[in-house]
Amino acid sequence: MAGVKYRGFHARTDLVRWGLPAVAIGIIAGGTVPAAVTGLAAAAEVNPGSLVWLFERMFGFMSYITVALSVIYGLLLSTKLLDAVAHRPVSFTLHQDLAAIGLGMAAIHGMLLGLDASVPFTLAQILVPGQSPHAPLAVGIGQVSLYLMALVTISFYARRRIGQRAWRTLHYVTFLAYAGSTFHGIAAGSDSGSGWAQGLYLGSMTVVVFLLVYRIGMPILERADTAEPGAVSRTTRATPLTSRPGLREGGLIKLS
Repeated sequence: MAGVKYRGFHARTDLVRWGLPAVAIGIIAGGTVPAAVTGLAAAAEVNPGSLVWLFERMFGFMSYITVALSVIYGLLLSTKLLDAVAHRPVSFTLHQDLAAIGLGMAAIHGMLLGLDASVPFTLAQILVPGQSPHAPLAVGIGQVSLYLMALVTISFYARRRIGQRAWRTLHYVTFLAYAGSTFHGIAAGSDSGSGWAQGLYLGSMTVVVFLLVYRIGMPILERADTAEPGAVSRTTRATPLTSRPGLREGGLIKLS
């Protein structure tokens, strides 16, 4: 993967790359936004206090999706799978921004607990893990995950101060934060039993585990391939015959 270079997308694909997502977003928004607005209006009319609970859930799921995307994007960066289609500084900036947005949404999700009249939370219960009146273990793990996310996000901006090696080591905390967020959502979320929520958690975990195994396994396979006695490495197999030592363009072997 070390030889992967930025190639970018062909200009002729611009219409497809931008047009199809725009159409998809339009279809999703057109099919869900009116129903969502109608549902919110009905909920506000029947029970105005339920709006806080609805927004609390919304920010929770939005935070989880953003954090999952940040983890997936980081794994794609580490495997260099994105280098062929995107400049690395651009990809790194997007990875950093996703982490910051996810942290912000998680913070809003937590603060809304203080306004939820159905299960009142004090400020201490919001900030201190294990003090929640509802599912203290699951909520506490979610709180710890939030603090881990904050630590990783801050490390982006302190990268030059702490050094590349310390930053990379600290970055592994991201997996703990993601795992904790997943457990928190499944164990404490009121929508965990619904099909779409289960699909969301299962889908994100499948992608993360696959990329993590790929990230760990590929270097091992490459080292094993080059370490085999008499084995020809992938680089050698990919090298044209005419460029190998001892061969001429005419295919004649130089014996001397």
